[in-house]
Amino acid sequence: MTQGHEKKLGVVAMTALVVGAVVGSGIFSLPQNMAEGAGAGPILIAWVITFIGMLVLTRIFQWLSLNRPDINDGVYGYARTGFGDYLGFNAAWGYWISVWVGNVGYLVLLFSALGSFSSLGFFGEGSTLPAMLCGLAVLWTLHSFVLRGIRSAAILNIIVTLAKIVPICLFVLCVMLAFKVETFQMDFWGHEALGSITDQVKNTMLYTVWVFLGIECATVYASRARNMKVVSQATLLGFFITISLLVCVSVLSLGVVPQAELATMRNPSMAAVMERAVGPWGGVLINLGLIISVSGALLAWSMISSEMLYLAARGKQNTAPTFFGRLNSHGTPANAMWLTNALISLFLIINHFNDAGYNLLIQLASSMALIPYLLCAAFGLKLALKADVRSVTLIGLTALGTLYGAWLIYAGGTEFLLLSMILYMVGAPFYLKARHERGEKLFASPLETTGAVFVVVLGISALYLLNVGELVI
Repeated sequence: MTQGHEKKLGVVAMTALVVGAVVGSGIFSLPQNMAEGAGAGPILIAWVITFIGMLVLTRIFQWLSLNRPDINDGVYGYARTGFGDYLGFNAAWGYWISVWVGNVGYLVLLFSALGSFSSLGFFGEGSTLPAMLCGLAVLWTLHSFVLRGIRSAAILNIIVTLAKIVPICLFVLCVMLAFKVETFQMDFWGHEALGSITDQVKNTMLYTVWVFLGIECATVYASRARNMKVVSQATLLGFFITISLLVCVSVLSLGVVPQAELATMRNPSMAAVMERAVGPWGGVLINLGLIISVSGALLAWSMISSEMLYLAARGKQNTAPTFFGRLNSHGTPANAMWLTNALISLFLIINHFNDAGYNLLIQLASSMALIPYLLCAAFGLKLALKADVRSVTLIGLTALGTLYGAWLIYAGGTEFLLLSMILYMVGAPFYLKARHERGEKLFASPLETTGAVFVVVLGISALYLLNVGELVI
């Protein structure tokens, strides 16, 4: 939907939205996250796979934005156009949940960083009562700001994105100077407890997905961009900026702190690595950078999360209830924002009592994004195969992207796939409500009915396994 009262976003604003979304909390915990399950060698292999896979996905998103400019609602639009209403809704639903669960993780890590300062130790690792209450205050402050309009929030996001890149670049420089080859080579292929090289590479996959969530967000905001060329440019620029920062932070840290020690560091581990490299002031600087970074990421993802639910609910072909497709006077999807932030608040409270921790939250968030990514890549492959003039290069690109999407689901493991099915199952009533509003039968085809039954069966099975203790959160 084109908003007549909103000025369109250009390349700088759209690229900042991509970088601001991708470079959030993930990069600050990446050294520990990657070292937790792999040695330096497997981590390098994982980054090669991630670089190729995410570059392919980025190129697919870029190609789709230029060749299907009629689809201006990103992940949701691609899945719905390619595979029908039900899978389209689930792409939007899964992506939406991925975003707001990720925001819970952002808030936990934000107050964990604040808890590293002696005078603010009562924040602990981000799950204490003061951390929960302050997290709720930050969340609803951002909520009120974004309600005032997308463009004003996007302008602030440019400023915040620039501010948080500076300490990250300084970290890369300092760690390069402190890098020791002998430290990097210790247990290069990982010790026995980490498993085989293949297992170690798989152990890193949900983390690499997590740190790249947002690479497609320019397509989510395509309807608010000046044109689809801007969307394409922002997507590719955002990818190369972020991959450079992520690889440097992850790999260079292993040359300062041995893998076994890095794996046990408290998050944000980037601060501890910086402190090891240059002294206490380095840790303080990185924690301050994290606070700025997470604040910016929260802003970017607060905008994106509500936008995804809004896209599924707008127009005559809505697959989510129309209630979420309404805009306020500033062009912001207010109803979608209220639900999103209410659920984030609920999860913050649950996290306080359950102490699920940052790592579990981001793994769950990543797992919810895997099916939407796979559907988008598969849609690109479908278009490539049906083109009047078939391009071997394009078919190969989209096929590789589809294989990468399937590999991510496999690498993520059965545990998180089953947990994600519970959350997909919960979305069914929203989809059925939208079908009822449109006066249509519950499912458009027997295939959709079969798919819905499959999701429900897996979701119920996951709940049973949780109840008997065979599936552990």
